[in-house]
Amino acid sequence: MEVAKFYDGIENSNTPRVRVARIEKVLIANRGEIACRVMRTAKKMGVRSVAVYSEADRHSMHVAMADEAYHIGPAASQQSYLSMEKVLEVAKKSGSHAVHPGYGFLSENTEFAEACKQEGIIFIGPPSSAIRDMGIKSTSKHIMSAAGVPIIGGYHGEDQSNERLQAEAAQIGYPVMIKAVRGGGGKGMRIARSDADFLEQLESARREARKSFNDDVMLVEKFVEDPRHVEVQVFGDMHGNAVYLFERDCSVQRRHQKIIEEPGISPEVRRKLGEAAVRAAKAVNYVGAGTVEFIMDAQHNFYFMEMNTRLQVEHPVSEMITGTDLVEWQLRVAAGERLPLLQDDIILRGHSFEARIYAEDPNNDFLPGAGPLLHLSTPPADLDTRIETGVREGDEVSAHYDPMIAKLVVWGEDRSAALKRLRYCLRQYNIVGLNTNIDFLLSLSGHPEFEAGNVSTSFIPQHYAELFPAPRAPSGDTICQAALGLVLQERKHTQEFTHTSNDPFSPFGSSSGFRLNIQFTRNMTLQLGDKKVDIVVTYNKDGSYTMEVKLYHVTGEVEVEGGASFLHCSVNGVKSHPKLVILDNTVHLFSTEGSSQVSVPVPKYLAGVSGSGAQGGAVAPMTGTIEKVMVKAGDKVAAGDPLMVMIAMKMEHTIRAPKSGVIKKVFFSEGSQANRHAALVELEEEEDDCDDRRESESV
Repeated sequence: MEVAKFYDGIENSNTPRVRVARIEKVLIANRGEIACRVMRTAKKMGVRSVAVYSEADRHSMHVAMADEAYHIGPAASQQSYLSMEKVLEVAKKSGSHAVHPGYGFLSENTEFAEACKQEGIIFIGPPSSAIRDMGIKSTSKHIMSAAGVPIIGGYHGEDQSNERLQAEAAQIGYPVMIKAVRGGGGKGMRIARSDADFLEQLESARREARKSFNDDVMLVEKFVEDPRHVEVQVFGDMHGNAVYLFERDCSVQRRHQKIIEEPGISPEVRRKLGEAAVRAAKAVNYVGAGTVEFIMDAQHNFYFMEMNTRLQVEHPVSEMITGTDLVEWQLRVAAGERLPLLQDDIILRGHSFEARIYAEDPNNDFLPGAGPLLHLSTPPADLDTRIETGVREGDEVSAHYDPMIAKLVVWGEDRSAALKRLRYCLRQYNIVGLNTNIDFLLSLSGHPEFEAGNVSTSFIPQHYAELFPAPRAPSGDTICQAALGLVLQERKHTQEFTHTSNDPFSPFGSSSGFRLNIQFTRNMTLQLGDKKVDIVVTYNKDGSYTMEVKLYHVTGEVEVEGGASFLHCSVNGVKSHPKLVILDNTVHLFSTEGSSQVSVPVPKYLAGVSGSGAQGGAVAPMTGTIEKVMVKAGDKVAAGDPLMVMIAMKMEHTIRAPKSGVIKKVFFSEGSQANRHAALVELEEEEDDCDDRRESESV
């Protein structure tokens, strides 16, 4: 980037002269996929990158990608990535000219932006005044209203007493949305549908807001039923220019967090929405990348929700349809350069989808998870397919941070073409080791209403039955493929053993099933959920196999392509080539039809103690910190009563009683760490007149 070059302004003499600064080294004050994303553009521009990392991220991908990396503390984000002092210390020590905050952590922290400025370090983001004004939702509503941006009614006042907030909610009319004024990313947000549950939702939102933003001030506003959530990408520079790079429809959500994003409104509404977003940006003298979020009703009336004063998770959608690199724009604008393009130069081309791939269990209320990526293979990246990720095969999705594994971004000439490409690529995104939402994304993207573009923020609950169909048992063909995979793996291991033995030609080291004068048969048992299937495998002289579930003739070999193993097989003359992964006594098959798992039963003497904890009990759903304990020994509880609140994967989880009874013992105190499936309390059933026996159960 150029040094000591001045611009004289643009439209008039009132525009200040702006000096182009030198950015040759940038510190990324973040982790994971966004850190990797920023580094990729930095390298393209010849800018050196500096990473910071916690103890949990010592061997992570973003550390390996960086030109320099500095350890800044333990796994807890409050002691590492959220520590302004530690990040600034590294920025000065490394000689970084600028800090890119990514999204989350310190990205919308006014104090951090000001501290960077005081240290003479460029903060790659808007002025601290814009962060402050837009970060406090009550202030932002007033500014937007004055700028002519439509807003939705609500209470944004200073009186934060429970009584005042509840009274305002009643006046607004239920349902209402309770929001942390400094919130974002779905944190510190709750919906109260009646007066009866208002205080519980308020307290829960406040706890989460304190944990995420160190600020529990709330606003209350009318909750619009079944709206669309549409946001606009805006960009401003130091010369008074501001543009919009079109919209992203983020309506399909769970836990108020987006799952899939795309452009998605008519040209006329797009123009009105974009112009309103630019008015919002200019009202706070915005510089850099930002997102203005709107709620839109069925009549395409839109209302300002909030402005995110940072780069968004879903920014690649805007890049794909405009042919831009918004991180490059950020670096250039932060250095004092003008916007690379003005509004008339920005052309929308084609359609794009971004699907967020999470470590979570959609069948268990999208409960986030953690664990190792034992197998990870992805579709090949090209000009029309981007994979934004911060993990590799063998890495661990940590319980300390967000459970997002990757963003799959695709482009097509139109929506139909882009949607086909998305589904094709999702089938090629194969993960073993933890639960993911990939199959759910396939179900979602194939739903007729989604294909028609009829979406709202209530899409998932409205179409729950279709999106979560009952699991189907693997077909006979799939069982045969799994059995063939196991037989071929056994043959490979035998060959590897005999090649290292003293007599590699010994018939006793063969797994071909050779027998004098007879065919060899063997029994094999596979586990399909709760059921076991017995298979008789016959080894034929021609090298094929006959398998009796019904009666299948099976041939095939395993071939390695691009680092992955594929089972090229024929079952009763029908050929297929699913991807094959065998780990921990389980065969994983991935094909264009979906994925299947078939296991080999483990003998009882090897099975050990079940890790599921008390069946049906309120055990810890994952490793996390006990934030609040609501009961003590001797308390009576009814089924569904809250027992504890856990913080895990940056989320709050309320643990509830599985049945009525009396608390006999509480195993964890506030602030302590509980491992997944740990019993949290011991619950004792009350005596009744008919039975004086007591049953106790750890839950």
